[in-house]
Amino acid sequence: MKNCTITIDNKEVTVPEGTSILEAAKKVSINIPTLCNHPDQTVKANCRICLVETKPGKLETACSTKVRDGMTINTVSKLVRDTQRGVLELILANHPQDCLKCIRNGKCELQKLCEMFHISKSNLEDEIDALEKDESNPSIVRDHSKCIKCNRCIEVCQEVQGVSILSHAHRSTKYCITPAFEKKLVNTLCVFCGQCTSVCPVGALYEKDDTEKVWNALYNDNLHVIVQIAPAVRVSIGEEFGAKPGTKVTGKVVAALRRLGFDKVFDTDFTADLTIMEEGHELLDRINRGGTLPMITSCSPGWINYIEGFYPQLLDHLSSCKSPQQMFGALSKTYYAKKLDLDPSQIFTVSIMPCTAKKYEAERKEMSSYGYRDVDAVLTTRELARMIKSASIDFLNIEEENFDEPFGITTGAGVIFGVTGGVMEAALRTVYEVVTEHELENLDFMDVRGLEGIKEATVDLNGTPIKVAVAHGLSNAKKILNQINEGKSDYTFIEVMCCPGGCIGGGGQPIGSTMKVREERIKGIYDVDKVMPLRKSHENPAVKELYEEFLGQPLGKISHKLLHTTYSPRSEKIDFDYLQWNNEIALTEE
Repeated sequence: MKNCTITIDNKEVTVPEGTSILEAAKKVSINIPTLCNHPDQTVKANCRICLVETKPGKLETACSTKVRDGMTINTVSKLVRDTQRGVLELILANHPQDCLKCIRNGKCELQKLCEMFHISKSNLEDEIDALEKDESNPSIVRDHSKCIKCNRCIEVCQEVQGVSILSHAHRSTKYCITPAFEKKLVNTLCVFCGQCTSVCPVGALYEKDDTEKVWNALYNDNLHVIVQIAPAVRVSIGEEFGAKPGTKVTGKVVAALRRLGFDKVFDTDFTADLTIMEEGHELLDRINRGGTLPMITSCSPGWINYIEGFYPQLLDHLSSCKSPQQMFGALSKTYYAKKLDLDPSQIFTVSIMPCTAKKYEAERKEMSSYGYRDVDAVLTTRELARMIKSASIDFLNIEEENFDEPFGITTGAGVIFGVTGGVMEAALRTVYEVVTEHELENLDFMDVRGLEGIKEATVDLNGTPIKVAVAHGLSNAKKILNQINEGKSDYTFIEVMCCPGGCIGGGGQPIGSTMKVREERIKGIYDVDKVMPLRKSHENPAVKELYEEFLGQPLGKISHKLLHTTYSPRSEKIDFDYLQWNNEIALTEE
């Protein structure tokens, strides 16, 4: 490949032909400011913050302009800096100046640029659009007035997730990013995955904050407040306090939650193990009885929302299992309540999840046990971090503590639920040994690991080859669904995770979830799995005890009632069932 030698701010650098000025500058430690640019997305060049001077008086965008041999580039000339300041002031003139009240305060890319250029207020006359916030759903808030039209959310919604809920509308000063016909999100087929909130550089899209709801429960002496922590949270929440992505901070999270006032701290990995028991036996039952195949996992709520809305004709392929979050909630209001001799109404169950769609899932009308909501409140990783900070807890230096029993005893199989391919691998570890009655020599199913969009593997079960597939990101799920729809699929079992990378890349994870960061979190998850004393779900002694004392057997009468559910077609209309259910809960709480 031909190389180009260029000069940037008097520093000479040689880079391959086709390299952008932005990337070339990084080679010599020059960081050109950007706003619409994102490392995992296509080049847009519409914010104009990255303008540089390539000839006296000539400005070009660094993100989209390729280097030319012999180029001389100035990134700090008066023309460049004046232009960049002008662009920022134009954005600020149409942007609310409420940084202290904004949920992205301190993590806003626009705010950082204004700090860099020493801009506290635009010199232009304010023209702030008076637009209503969209708070119509339990997962995501859209604050149109803060949108800077960078188009990042459109790309992730259309290209990565393939749902195309967000798009362009109008022209000139009326130009905006909105669902079709400017509908509210609850009136669309939005899957509430929250990937748009992860890539938004400002506070125009963010998770609905339920921290006050949880604080109020913790302050209520009449409630027994318990909490569960999802697998992916333990290798990501440390980032909110300065730790490197992938750093395992499980014991610190447990200790911090106790300091916040939770009565018991449990691990969602426990019900991940339970999910494998139910889902694995469901798969074997379908194979043996001629049930609908391929069977597809059902633990990702964004994925469930997607198939209900876009492929309702394929709902029979879904496993009937609730997600680990909802299984935990169901047990908390039944088995656990009975153990503590508490009325279910006295138990307030909180989930710490990497996912915004989990908020929607918890409020679905199907997710109740004997008249009580399985899960009362869901906090994202970001929300928990805010609670820990507001309680002045020194997170990185807090002494580690262990989970409470019985829902704190887990296996490596439960841990790897947090990554794409993890549910499949956990299921194969159990299904193989249940069918063959032989112990696996190697528990690591490498074919289903990694960030490739669709992964395949074939497993021999007593002479019967079983072909499986793993997909992450809904655009990849769509490819597999189209195969099934056309009768061309030869898979027996399929795992689908809504978000890129699986739960470690969920929409509620710390801001800055690039693919590079996801790789580090994935490594952290597998490192945890490696050192677990138990690595197979069917060997979890607490799960065995649960079946002996309460559930009876996988797919039994009690487990079917508590741990399984049904899914229904979803259309572009107001979800009246959800709204009615939500209102009933609100009245009960009052």
